[in-house]
Amino acid sequence: MSAQLREVASELADVLWREHTVYRDRAGGVVIRGDHVQRWISLAPSAGRDEILLRAGRILDGGTTAPARSEAIASIAAGTDEIAAVCRRLLAEAAADAAPPLSVGKRPPVPTRKRRGRRHTGIGSWVVLLCVLAAVGYYAYSVARAYR
Repeated sequence: MSAQLREVASELADVLWREHTVYRDRAGGVVIRGDHVQRWISLAPSAGRDEILLRAGRILDGGTTAPARSEAIASIAAGTDEIAAVCRRLLAEAAADAAPPLSVGKRPPVPTRKRRGRRHTGIGSWVVLLCVLAAVGYYAYSVARAYR
């Protein structure tokens, strides 16, 4: 069954996407990965004798696969075109479930702070300003005294 599954997956991958990667997963199924469309399809043997379990999901930004969004069972004898139709439906469901990404150039609006009735310049700022003026005054006094 695994050789037949691999053969069906290779044919299916050629029908669905021009760019794809086909590999076996740990459970003995076959995964078709379309990185350019950020989607994956898994084909695994089902409980039925001539049936396969099809699962579809998204590929996340870091390259990891998200859990399956949708599943279906198809007959392996149905042919590549019929299995491809089921896969397209699953991929459409996975795409509809995915949240649209934020645009790169747009940022969410920054909430404005409510202005209070207070003055902007606080008492601490006035103390610092007076200390600076006192230092400048002392320097001017010292320089003027030195030239007498």
